[in-house]
Amino acid sequence: MAKEKKQKIRRPRAQTPRGFADFFGADVLARDAMLAKITEVYHRYGFAALESPLVETVEALGKFLPDVDRPNEGVFAWEDDGDWVALRYDLTAPLARVVAQHRNDLPSPYRRYAVGPVFRNEKPGPGRFRQFYQCDADTVGSASPAADAEICAMLCDALEAAGIARGDYVLRLNNRKVLDGMLESVGAHLVHRPGSGPSVSKALETASSTVDRDGILRTIDKFDKVGRDGVFELLTKGRLDASGAFVDGVGLDDKKANLVLDFLTARGSDNTQTLERLSSAVGRTSKGAEGVKELGQIAELLDSMGFGPDRIVIDPSIVRGLGYYTGPVYEAELTFEILDEQGRPRQFGSVAGGGRYDDLVKRFTGQDVPATGVSIGVDRLLAALKARQTNGVAASGPVVVTVMDRDRMPGYLAMASELRAAGIRAEVYLGNPRNFGNQLKYADRRSSPIAVIEGDAERAQGVVVLKDLALGAALAAEIESNADWKAHPAQTTVPRAALVSGVKQLLARER
Repeated sequence: MAKEKKQKIRRPRAQTPRGFADFFGADVLARDAMLAKITEVYHRYGFAALESPLVETVEALGKFLPDVDRPNEGVFAWEDDGDWVALRYDLTAPLARVVAQHRNDLPSPYRRYAVGPVFRNEKPGPGRFRQFYQCDADTVGSASPAADAEICAMLCDALEAAGIARGDYVLRLNNRKVLDGMLESVGAHLVHRPGSGPSVSKALETASSTVDRDGILRTIDKFDKVGRDGVFELLTKGRLDASGAFVDGVGLDDKKANLVLDFLTARGSDNTQTLERLSSAVGRTSKGAEGVKELGQIAELLDSMGFGPDRIVIDPSIVRGLGYYTGPVYEAELTFEILDEQGRPRQFGSVAGGGRYDDLVKRFTGQDVPATGVSIGVDRLLAALKARQTNGVAASGPVVVTVMDRDRMPGYLAMASELRAAGIRAEVYLGNPRNFGNQLKYADRRSSPIAVIEGDAERAQGVVVLKDLALGAALAAEIESNADWKAHPAQTTVPRAALVSGVKQLLARER
């Protein structure tokens, strides 16, 4: 009888979905520690924590409405009992839904912070994931410039608490009304479409004008990269980029292009001078004058709190959320240099941004509800702290209690329990103890600072050996002779009763 063919077992591939990533111990600890410092600042300012579901109705999200061909464009969406639901793509749209749903129970103004993952159904790329963390703080229900000033001050305090030194960042402040005044002065009149809101991607359109409003704003956003002359070329007839390709210009005449440049270069030596120049550049329009006035009020309030131009500057070149923000906008930029993939120095750039969005809750209630808030790019800020090595989180694993005799396991477990009771992270080696070298290799892979060793000889003497793994690794690269080893011992012997105090002493020396 012929042998039956063995059916091939199809096993699942062990890989993350495209655009997603795994994060392990040290990275997770560093992120948690950073967020704890930031949210402590938010808490100190009187903001309350909010945790909303990962899933919202597509209708509540608003920005991404399902269509026939691709109902999940932009978000991860699916149909649930006749309704479309989706993973949240930010933390602001859920806030608007929460405020509208619970408006009778929440205090007004409502001040909240939220931290958590968000999801984007977009093409992933290097450093661009489909799931990432956001950390937001918002004040809903206050139209006062003091609410905007407080958000700006709180963001500065949060960055410093996280580990960004003063002088290594600047918060740039602008106002959409000032931008609208500039656009009006060059002929790009802005009108709202009836019934639209800031969550609709085409909330604004050019009316009775052929001036390319969006093209002007995109060009403004390039000011830091191409400079005054480059912006002038892009506003008029176009220019050759670094690769030699020709980039079409917006098509403004020289007079209108210079109006835009007067606006862009209005930043002075301090905020007072910048406000004066902005008033001259856009103050002829009612929108522009209103925006300049609001910026002046915010700057005055920030000065009263001790947040001057050393940390917060008015910068007309800041363009954010073209169809979203309705007033002040702000962006936190790190000013120190890092090396890119090719080893070239560059500034790190933006790690947080926000502004006033007074129309978002109105989608649900039909009533005007002013709001302002900020969002920190958690992954970017964490990368910046890592680049500066200022996150304050040691990539240190647990103290490892080695096992010399399996029959002595109760004693080893007791050691670990004593260390944990004293607030020290500790574990007992649970692999095969026959090869002691493998235990030390395991401790190295766990980034353990100390290994505890108790063999027959130590137990008979009532002592334990504490092997300082961190010091041993450092000395291995520096020490050349046995005499040097004796002068700088990487391990010490302490009485068994002094296990906890001995470990604490070594850990304190490492810090």
